[in-house]
Amino acid sequence: MATPLTLPLGEREVLTALRREAHPLTGDHRDYDALLALIGDARIVLLGEASHGTHEFYRERARITKRLITEHGFTAVAIEGDWPDAYRVNRFVWGAGTDPDAQDALGGFRRFPTWMWRNADVLDFVGWLRTHNEGRHHSARKVGFYGLDLYSLGASMEAVIAYLDEQDPQAADRARARYECLQPYAGDSAGYGQAVLLGVGEPCRRRVIEQLVELRRRAGEYLSRDGLAAEDEYFFAEQNAAVVSNAEEYYRTMFGDRAGSWNQRDRHMADTLDQLVAHLDRHGGTARVVVWAHNSHVGDARATEMAQRGEVNIGQLMRERHGHDAVNVGFTTYAGSVTAASEWGGPAERKRVRPALPDSYEALLHATHMPAFLLCPLAAGDSGRALREPRLERAIGVIYQPQTERQSHWFGASAARQYDALVHLDSTRAVEPLEPTPTWELGEPPETYPTSL
Repeated sequence: MATPLTLPLGEREVLTALRREAHPLTGDHRDYDALLALIGDARIVLLGEASHGTHEFYRERARITKRLITEHGFTAVAIEGDWPDAYRVNRFVWGAGTDPDAQDALGGFRRFPTWMWRNADVLDFVGWLRTHNEGRHHSARKVGFYGLDLYSLGASMEAVIAYLDEQDPQAADRARARYECLQPYAGDSAGYGQAVLLGVGEPCRRRVIEQLVELRRRAGEYLSRDGLAAEDEYFFAEQNAAVVSNAEEYYRTMFGDRAGSWNQRDRHMADTLDQLVAHLDRHGGTARVVVWAHNSHVGDARATEMAQRGEVNIGQLMRERHGHDAVNVGFTTYAGSVTAASEWGGPAERKRVRPALPDSYEALLHATHMPAFLLCPLAAGDSGRALREPRLERAIGVIYQPQTERQSHWFGASAARQYDALVHLDSTRAVEPLEPTPTWELGEPPETYPTSL
Protein backbone atom coordinates (compact mmCIF):
# COMPACT_ATOMS: atom_id res chain seq x y z
CA MET A 1 0.00 0.00 0.00
CA ALA A 2 1.17 3.51 -0.74
CA THR A 3 2.81 5.75 1.84
CA PRO A 4 0.14 7.35 4.05
CA LEU A 5 -1.34 10.39 2.37
CA THR A 6 -1.45 13.89 3.79
CA LEU A 7 -4.71 14.25 5.66
CA PRO A 8 -7.24 16.69 4.19
CA LEU A 9 -7.53 18.32 7.61
CA GLY A 10 -4.59 19.45 9.71
CA GLU A 11 -3.57 17.06 12.47
CA ARG A 12 -4.93 19.37 15.14
CA GLU A 13 -8.28 19.60 13.38
CA VAL A 14 -8.39 15.81 13.04
CA LEU A 15 -7.84 15.37 16.78
CA THR A 16 -10.51 17.96 17.52
CA ALA A 17 -12.94 16.09 15.28
CA LEU A 18 -12.08 12.75 16.90
CA ARG A 19 -12.68 14.13 20.40
CA ARG A 20 -15.95 15.72 19.31
CA GLU A 21 -17.33 12.67 17.51
CA ALA A 22 -16.06 9.89 19.78
CA HIS A 23 -18.35 8.15 22.28
CA PRO A 24 -16.38 7.77 25.54
CA LEU A 25 -16.48 4.32 27.15
CA THR A 26 -16.84 4.71 30.90
CA GLY A 27 -18.10 1.29 31.97
CA ASP A 28 -21.71 2.47 31.95
CA HIS A 29 -24.41 0.13 30.63
CA ARG A 30 -25.27 2.61 27.87
CA ASP A 31 -21.70 2.85 26.51
CA TYR A 32 -22.57 1.06 23.26
CA ASP A 33 -25.95 2.64 22.55
CA ALA A 34 -24.61 4.21 19.35
CA LEU A 35 -23.23 0.88 18.14
CA LEU A 36 -26.48 -0.97 18.82
CA ALA A 37 -28.35 1.77 16.94
CA LEU A 38 -25.97 1.31 14.00
CA ILE A 39 -26.47 -2.46 14.07
CA GLY A 40 -30.23 -2.09 13.97
CA ASP A 41 -31.75 -5.15 12.28
CA ALA A 42 -28.43 -6.52 10.93
CA ARG A 43 -28.20 -10.28 11.31
CA ILE A 44 -24.41 -10.68 11.48
CA VAL A 45 -22.14 -8.60 13.72
CA LEU A 46 -18.40 -9.22 13.50
CA LEU A 47 -16.41 -8.11 16.55
CA GLY A 48 -12.66 -7.99 16.01
CA GLU A 49 -9.52 -7.77 18.11
CA ALA A 50 -6.05 -6.43 17.35
CA SER A 51 -4.50 -9.38 19.18
CA HIS A 52 -5.53 -12.84 20.36
CA GLY A 53 -4.26 -12.15 23.87
CA THR A 54 -5.74 -8.89 25.21
CA HIS A 55 -8.09 -8.91 28.20
CA GLU A 56 -9.99 -5.74 27.28
CA PHE A 57 -10.85 -6.97 23.79
CA TYR A 58 -12.52 -10.07 25.24
CA ARG A 59 -14.21 -8.05 27.97
CA GLU A 60 -15.67 -5.43 25.65
CA ARG A 61 -16.79 -7.98 23.08
CA ALA A 62 -18.60 -9.80 25.88
CA ARG A 63 -20.28 -6.56 27.00
CA ILE A 64 -21.51 -5.85 23.48
CA THR A 65 -22.57 -9.44 22.89
CA LYS A 66 -24.59 -9.64 26.11
CA ARG A 67 -26.58 -6.58 25.07
CA LEU A 68 -27.12 -7.97 21.57
CA ILE A 69 -28.45 -11.18 23.12
CA THR A 70 -30.64 -9.69 25.83
CA GLU A 71 -31.90 -6.60 24.01
CA HIS A 72 -31.81 -7.55 20.32
CA GLY A 73 -32.49 -11.28 20.26
CA PHE A 74 -29.16 -12.56 18.94
CA THR A 75 -29.17 -16.35 19.04
CA ALA A 76 -25.58 -17.47 18.51
CA VAL A 77 -21.94 -16.63 19.10
CA ALA A 78 -19.49 -17.94 16.47
CA ILE A 79 -15.79 -17.79 17.22
CA GLU A 80 -12.48 -18.11 15.41
CA GLY A 81 -12.12 -21.53 17.01
CA ASP A 82 -12.49 -25.16 16.02
CA TRP A 83 -15.94 -26.60 15.36
CA PRO A 84 -15.83 -29.69 17.66
CA ASP A 85 -14.23 -27.82 20.57
CA ALA A 86 -16.80 -25.03 20.42
CA TYR A 87 -19.66 -27.50 20.03
CA ARG A 88 -18.70 -29.05 23.35
CA VAL A 89 -19.22 -25.59 24.87
CA ASN A 90 -22.49 -25.31 22.96
CA ARG A 91 -23.78 -28.46 24.59
CA PHE A 92 -22.84 -27.11 28.01
CA VAL A 93 -24.55 -23.72 27.59
CA TRP A 94 -27.67 -25.55 26.37
CA GLY A 95 -27.69 -27.66 29.53
CA ALA A 96 -26.66 -30.82 27.68
CA GLY A 97 -23.45 -32.83 27.59
CA THR A 98 -21.57 -34.19 30.59
CA ASP A 99 -19.32 -31.26 31.60
CA PRO A 100 -20.14 -30.11 35.16
CA ASP A 101 -18.94 -26.53 34.73
CA ALA A 102 -17.71 -23.95 32.22
CA GLN A 103 -14.03 -24.71 32.78
CA ASP A 104 -14.53 -28.37 31.91
CA ALA A 105 -16.66 -27.39 28.92
CA LEU A 106 -13.69 -25.43 27.56
CA GLY A 107 -11.54 -28.55 27.89
CA GLY A 108 -11.61 -29.26 24.17
CA PHE A 109 -9.45 -26.22 23.43
CA ARG A 110 -6.12 -27.97 23.92
CA ARG A 111 -4.51 -27.12 20.58
CA PHE A 112 -2.02 -24.24 20.49
CA PRO A 113 -2.80 -21.47 21.36
CA THR A 114 -4.79 -22.71 24.33
CA TRP A 115 -5.05 -19.25 25.95
CA MET A 116 -7.05 -17.93 23.01
CA TRP A 117 -10.24 -19.59 24.31
CA ARG A 118 -9.14 -21.11 27.61
CA ASN A 119 -8.88 -17.82 29.46
CA ALA A 120 -10.64 -16.12 32.36
CA ASP A 121 -12.75 -13.81 30.19
CA VAL A 122 -14.15 -16.59 28.02
CA LEU A 123 -14.78 -18.67 31.15
CA ASP A 124 -16.91 -15.90 32.61
CA PHE A 125 -18.80 -15.40 29.35
CA VAL A 126 -19.55 -19.11 28.94
CA GLY A 127 -20.85 -19.20 32.50
CA TRP A 128 -23.08 -16.22 31.71
CA LEU A 129 -24.44 -17.96 28.58
CA ARG A 130 -25.34 -21.05 30.61
CA THR A 131 -27.21 -18.95 33.18
CA HIS A 132 -28.96 -16.96 30.45
CA ASN A 133 -30.14 -20.12 28.70
CA GLU A 134 -31.43 -21.71 31.90
CA GLY A 135 -34.12 -19.05 31.98
CA ARG A 136 -35.28 -19.84 28.44
CA HIS A 137 -37.47 -22.92 28.07
CA HIS A 138 -38.11 -22.57 24.34
CA SER A 139 -35.11 -23.81 22.33
CA ALA A 140 -35.44 -21.04 19.72
CA ARG A 141 -34.68 -18.47 22.44
CA LYS A 142 -31.54 -20.18 23.71
CA VAL A 143 -28.13 -18.93 22.57
CA GLY A 144 -25.60 -21.28 20.97
CA PHE A 145 -21.80 -21.24 20.84
CA TYR A 146 -20.10 -22.40 17.64
CA GLY A 147 -16.66 -22.56 16.01
CA LEU A 148 -15.85 -21.47 12.47
CA ASP A 149 -12.26 -22.65 12.00
CA LEU A 150 -10.78 -25.68 10.21
CA TYR A 151 -7.73 -26.71 12.24
CA SER A 152 -9.45 -29.68 13.95
CA LEU A 153 -8.56 -32.32 11.36
CA GLY A 154 -8.14 -35.24 13.77
CA ALA A 155 -10.98 -34.31 16.12
CA SER A 156 -13.39 -33.75 13.24
CA MET A 157 -12.61 -37.14 11.70
CA GLU A 158 -13.30 -38.77 15.07
CA ALA A 159 -16.58 -36.88 15.39
CA VAL A 160 -17.82 -38.00 11.96
CA ILE A 161 -17.03 -41.63 12.71
CA ALA A 162 -18.60 -41.43 16.19
CA TYR A 163 -21.82 -40.05 14.69
CA LEU A 164 -21.97 -42.77 12.05
CA ASP A 165 -21.23 -45.47 14.63
CA GLU A 166 -24.54 -44.47 16.24
CA GLN A 167 -26.51 -44.00 13.02
CA ASP A 168 -25.07 -46.44 10.50
CA PRO A 169 -22.17 -48.76 11.50
CA GLN A 170 -21.49 -49.80 7.91
CA ALA A 171 -21.20 -46.16 6.87
CA ALA A 172 -18.85 -45.65 9.82
CA ASP A 173 -16.60 -48.42 8.48
CA ARG A 174 -16.51 -46.69 5.10
CA ALA A 175 -15.60 -43.42 6.79
CA ARG A 176 -12.76 -45.10 8.68
CA ALA A 177 -11.40 -46.51 5.43
CA ARG A 178 -11.56 -43.16 3.68
CA TYR A 179 -9.99 -41.24 6.56
CA GLU A 180 -7.24 -43.82 7.00
CA CYS A 181 -5.17 -41.85 4.50
CA LEU A 182 -5.12 -38.88 6.92
CA GLN A 183 -4.84 -40.76 10.21
CA PRO A 184 -1.00 -40.60 10.37
CA TYR A 185 -1.35 -36.80 10.44
CA ALA A 186 -4.26 -36.50 12.87
CA GLY A 187 -1.95 -35.07 15.52
CA ASP A 188 0.32 -33.15 13.12
CA SER A 189 -1.85 -31.72 10.37
CA ALA A 190 0.92 -29.53 8.97
CA GLY A 191 2.95 -32.71 8.49
CA TYR A 192 0.42 -33.80 5.87
CA GLY A 193 1.14 -30.71 3.79
CA GLN A 194 4.87 -31.24 4.09
CA ALA A 195 4.56 -34.89 3.08
CA VAL A 196 2.50 -34.05 -0.01
CA LEU A 197 4.86 -31.23 -0.94
CA LEU A 198 7.86 -33.56 -0.70
CA GLY A 199 6.09 -36.34 -2.61
CA VAL A 200 6.28 -38.82 0.25
CA GLY A 201 2.58 -38.68 1.19
CA GLU A 202 -0.54 -39.53 -0.77
CA PRO A 203 -3.02 -36.68 -1.41
CA CYS A 204 -6.29 -37.65 0.26
CA ARG A 205 -8.55 -35.17 -1.52
CA ARG A 206 -10.81 -37.60 -3.36
CA ARG A 207 -11.51 -39.71 -0.26
CA VAL A 208 -12.54 -36.88 2.06
CA ILE A 209 -14.82 -35.42 -0.61
CA GLU A 210 -16.42 -38.83 -1.09
CA GLN A 211 -17.14 -39.00 2.62
CA LEU A 212 -18.75 -35.54 2.70
CA VAL A 213 -20.86 -36.33 -0.38
CA GLU A 214 -22.09 -39.63 1.07
CA LEU A 215 -23.03 -38.03 4.37
CA ARG A 216 -25.04 -35.34 2.59
CA ARG A 217 -26.65 -37.84 0.24
CA ARG A 218 -27.97 -39.89 3.17
CA ALA A 219 -29.08 -36.88 5.22
CA GLY A 220 -32.76 -37.63 4.69
CA GLU A 221 -32.37 -41.09 6.18
CA TYR A 222 -30.52 -39.83 9.25
CA LEU A 223 -32.91 -36.92 9.80
CA SER A 224 -36.06 -39.04 9.71
CA ARG A 225 -35.51 -40.46 13.18
CA ASP A 226 -35.64 -38.03 16.07
CA GLY A 227 -36.82 -34.62 14.90
CA LEU A 228 -34.98 -31.51 16.13
CA ALA A 229 -32.34 -33.40 18.11
CA ALA A 230 -31.51 -35.49 15.05
CA GLU A 231 -31.13 -32.36 12.93
CA ASP A 232 -28.71 -30.80 15.41
CA GLU A 233 -26.57 -33.92 15.60
CA TYR A 234 -26.57 -34.35 11.84
CA PHE A 235 -25.58 -30.71 11.35
CA PHE A 236 -22.72 -31.17 13.81
CA ALA A 237 -21.50 -34.24 11.89
CA GLU A 238 -21.90 -32.63 8.47
CA GLN A 239 -19.90 -29.59 9.50
CA ASN A 240 -17.16 -31.86 10.85
CA ALA A 241 -17.03 -33.66 7.50
CA ALA A 242 -16.75 -30.26 5.79
CA VAL A 243 -13.93 -29.33 8.17
CA VAL A 244 -12.02 -32.49 7.19
CA SER A 245 -12.51 -31.76 3.49
CA ASN A 246 -11.49 -28.12 3.71
CA ALA A 247 -8.68 -28.76 6.19
CA GLU A 248 -7.19 -31.35 3.84
CA GLU A 249 -7.00 -28.73 1.10
CA TYR A 250 -5.75 -26.06 3.49
CA TYR A 251 -2.86 -28.15 4.84
CA ARG A 252 -2.02 -29.55 1.41
CA THR A 253 -1.55 -26.04 -0.02
CA MET A 254 -0.27 -24.09 2.99
CA PHE A 255 3.44 -24.42 2.15
CA GLY A 256 3.17 -23.56 -1.53
CA ASP A 257 0.34 -21.06 -1.81
CA ARG A 258 0.07 -18.64 1.10
CA ALA A 259 -2.75 -16.55 -0.37
CA GLY A 260 -4.60 -19.67 -1.50
CA SER A 261 -4.45 -21.34 1.90
CA TRP A 262 -5.48 -18.11 3.66
CA ASN A 263 -8.45 -17.80 1.32
CA GLN A 264 -9.37 -21.44 1.83
CA ARG A 265 -9.54 -20.87 5.57
CA ASP A 266 -11.55 -17.65 5.47
CA ARG A 267 -13.94 -18.96 2.83
CA HIS A 268 -14.48 -22.01 5.03
CA MET A 269 -15.25 -19.79 8.02
CA ALA A 270 -17.60 -17.61 5.95
CA ASP A 271 -19.37 -20.65 4.49
CA THR A 272 -19.71 -22.21 7.96
CA LEU A 273 -21.22 -18.98 9.23
CA ASP A 274 -23.76 -18.90 6.40
CA GLN A 275 -24.64 -22.56 6.97
CA LEU A 276 -25.04 -21.91 10.68
CA VAL A 277 -27.43 -19.03 10.01
CA ALA A 278 -29.48 -21.21 7.65
CA HIS A 279 -29.55 -24.05 10.19
CA LEU A 280 -30.71 -21.76 12.99
CA ASP A 281 -33.33 -20.20 10.72
CA ARG A 282 -34.88 -23.65 10.31
CA HIS A 283 -35.22 -23.88 14.09
CA GLY A 284 -37.70 -21.05 14.17
CA GLY A 285 -37.38 -17.34 13.59
CA THR A 286 -34.62 -15.23 12.09
CA ALA A 287 -31.16 -16.14 13.34
CA ARG A 288 -28.75 -13.37 14.37
CA VAL A 289 -25.11 -14.19 15.04
CA VAL A 290 -22.20 -12.42 16.75
CA VAL A 291 -18.73 -13.37 15.46
CA TRP A 292 -15.57 -13.08 17.55
CA ALA A 293 -12.42 -13.10 15.39
CA HIS A 294 -9.21 -11.20 14.76
CA ASN A 295 -9.29 -7.84 13.00
CA SER A 296 -7.44 -9.46 10.09
CA HIS A 297 -10.53 -11.61 9.50
CA VAL A 298 -13.18 -9.04 10.45
CA GLY A 299 -11.95 -5.88 8.70
CA ASP A 300 -12.77 -5.80 4.98
CA ALA A 301 -9.64 -7.11 3.20
CA ARG A 302 -10.26 -4.82 0.22
CA ALA A 303 -9.29 -1.86 2.42
CA THR A 304 -5.89 -3.32 3.36
CA GLU A 305 -2.66 -4.65 1.87
CA MET A 306 -4.29 -8.08 1.80
CA ALA A 307 -6.07 -7.15 -1.43
CA GLN A 308 -2.74 -6.67 -3.19
CA ARG A 309 -1.82 -10.26 -2.27
CA GLY A 310 -5.12 -11.58 -3.61
CA GLU A 311 -6.44 -12.40 -0.12
CA VAL A 312 -10.03 -12.20 1.04
CA ASN A 313 -11.48 -12.49 4.54
CA ILE A 314 -14.74 -13.01 6.40
CA GLY A 315 -15.44 -9.29 6.68
CA GLN A 316 -15.21 -8.82 2.92
CA LEU A 317 -17.21 -11.95 2.15
CA MET A 318 -19.99 -11.04 4.57
CA ARG A 319 -20.30 -7.57 3.07
CA GLU A 320 -20.38 -9.03 -0.44
CA ARG A 321 -22.96 -11.66 0.47
CA HIS A 322 -25.12 -9.76 2.97
CA GLY A 323 -24.59 -6.03 2.44
CA HIS A 324 -25.94 -3.97 5.34
CA ASP A 325 -27.04 -7.14 7.10
CA ALA A 326 -23.39 -7.48 8.22
CA VAL A 327 -21.66 -4.98 10.53
CA ASN A 328 -17.87 -5.03 11.07
CA VAL A 329 -16.36 -3.65 14.29
CA GLY A 330 -12.60 -3.26 14.78
CA PHE A 331 -10.65 -2.95 18.06
CA THR A 332 -7.31 -1.16 18.57
CA THR A 333 -4.89 -0.39 21.39
CA TYR A 334 -1.82 1.81 21.75
CA ALA A 335 0.32 -0.04 24.33
CA GLY A 336 0.23 -2.34 27.34
CA SER A 337 0.77 -6.09 27.57
CA VAL A 338 -0.39 -9.15 25.66
CA THR A 339 -0.41 -12.92 26.00
CA ALA A 340 1.43 -14.39 23.03
CA ALA A 341 4.17 -16.85 22.13
CA SER A 342 7.56 -16.15 20.60
CA GLU A 343 7.18 -18.95 18.05
CA TRP A 344 4.50 -21.30 16.80
CA GLY A 345 3.78 -23.93 19.44
CA GLY A 346 5.76 -22.05 22.08
CA PRO A 347 4.61 -21.39 25.65
CA ALA A 348 2.33 -18.49 26.51
CA GLU A 349 4.28 -15.40 27.56
CA ARG A 350 3.12 -12.11 29.03
CA LYS A 351 4.82 -9.57 26.76
CA ARG A 352 4.88 -5.79 26.70
CA VAL A 353 3.11 -4.24 23.72
CA ARG A 354 5.40 -1.50 22.40
CA PRO A 355 3.95 1.98 21.87
CA ALA A 356 2.39 2.28 18.44
CA LEU A 357 4.42 3.57 15.50
CA PRO A 358 4.05 7.31 14.75
CA ASP A 359 2.34 6.92 11.36
CA SER A 360 -0.37 4.60 12.66
CA TYR A 361 -4.05 4.84 13.49
CA GLU A 362 -3.20 3.74 17.02
CA ALA A 363 -0.83 6.70 17.50
CA LEU A 364 -3.44 9.09 16.13
CA LEU A 365 -6.15 7.75 18.46
CA HIS A 366 -3.70 7.81 21.38
CA ALA A 367 -3.11 11.52 20.72
CA THR A 368 -6.72 12.27 21.64
CA HIS A 369 -5.77 11.53 25.28
CA MET A 370 -9.05 9.63 25.67
CA PRO A 371 -8.54 6.30 27.47
CA ALA A 372 -11.37 4.38 25.77
CA PHE A 373 -13.91 5.35 23.13
CA LEU A 374 -16.13 4.23 20.28
CA LEU A 375 -16.20 5.77 16.80
CA CYS A 376 -19.57 4.98 15.27
CA PRO A 377 -20.43 5.14 12.46
CA LEU A 378 -16.78 5.19 11.53
CA ALA A 379 -17.14 6.79 8.09
CA ALA A 380 -19.23 9.73 9.30
CA GLY A 381 -18.14 13.29 10.05
CA ASP A 382 -14.75 14.96 9.78
CA SER A 383 -13.01 12.20 11.71
CA GLY A 384 -14.45 9.61 9.34
CA ARG A 385 -13.07 11.41 6.31
CA ALA A 386 -9.65 11.54 7.97
CA LEU A 387 -9.79 7.86 8.88
CA ARG A 388 -10.32 6.92 5.25
CA GLU A 389 -6.76 8.00 4.50
CA PRO A 390 -4.30 5.06 4.57
CA ARG A 391 -2.18 4.64 7.69
CA LEU A 392 -0.41 1.81 9.46
CA GLU A 393 -2.44 -0.55 11.64
CA ARG A 394 -1.14 -3.14 14.11
CA ALA A 395 -1.99 -6.83 14.12
CA ILE A 396 -0.72 -9.23 16.81
CA GLY A 397 -1.81 -12.81 16.39
CA VAL A 398 -0.74 -15.66 18.64
CA ILE A 399 2.93 -14.77 18.07
CA TYR A 400 4.43 -11.41 19.01
CA GLN A 401 7.96 -10.55 17.89
CA PRO A 402 8.73 -7.00 19.01
CA GLN A 403 12.27 -7.15 17.64
CA THR A 404 10.82 -7.22 14.11
CA GLU A 405 7.63 -5.34 14.94
CA ARG A 406 7.48 -3.11 11.86
CA GLN A 407 7.84 -6.05 9.47
CA SER A 408 5.86 -8.59 11.51
CA HIS A 409 2.93 -6.70 12.95
CA TRP A 410 2.09 -3.63 10.89
CA PHE A 411 0.24 -3.23 7.60
CA GLY A 412 -1.34 -0.45 5.57
CA ALA A 413 -5.09 0.03 5.73
CA SER A 414 -7.98 2.46 5.42
CA ALA A 415 -9.80 2.07 8.73
CA ALA A 416 -13.03 3.78 7.69
CA ARG A 417 -13.32 1.38 4.74
CA GLN A 418 -12.37 -1.67 6.81
CA TYR A 419 -14.90 -1.23 9.59
CA ASP A 420 -18.33 0.20 10.26
CA ALA A 421 -17.29 1.10 13.81
CA LEU A 422 -14.05 1.16 15.81
CA VAL A 423 -13.37 0.67 19.52
CA HIS A 424 -10.09 2.13 20.82
CA LEU A 425 -8.77 1.05 24.23
CA ASP A 426 -5.58 3.01 24.74
CA SER A 427 -3.86 0.95 27.44
CA THR A 428 -4.56 -2.78 27.68
CA ARG A 429 -3.28 -5.84 29.52
CA ALA A 430 -2.68 -9.48 28.77
CA VAL A 431 -5.54 -11.94 28.91
CA GLU A 432 -5.18 -14.45 31.77
CA PRO A 433 -4.82 -18.11 30.67
CA LEU A 434 -6.71 -20.69 32.69
CA GLU A 435 -3.39 -22.52 33.14
CA PRO A 436 -0.74 -19.79 33.43
CA THR A 437 2.75 -21.10 32.71
CA PRO A 438 5.79 -20.07 34.78
CA THR A 439 6.89 -18.07 31.72
CA TRP A 440 3.61 -16.17 31.72
CA GLU A 441 3.65 -15.60 35.49
CA LEU A 442 7.16 -14.16 35.27
CA GLY A 443 6.27 -11.65 32.60
CA GLU A 444 8.73 -9.83 30.38
CA PRO A 445 11.64 -8.04 32.08
CA PRO A 446 11.69 -4.43 30.87
CA GLU A 447 15.44 -4.54 30.19
CA THR A 448 15.04 -7.12 27.44
CA TYR A 449 13.95 -4.46 24.94
CA PRO A 450 15.31 -3.24 22.62
CA THR A 451 18.75 -4.80 23.20
CA SER A 452 17.48 -8.29 24.16
CA LEU A 453 20.42 -8.55 26.55
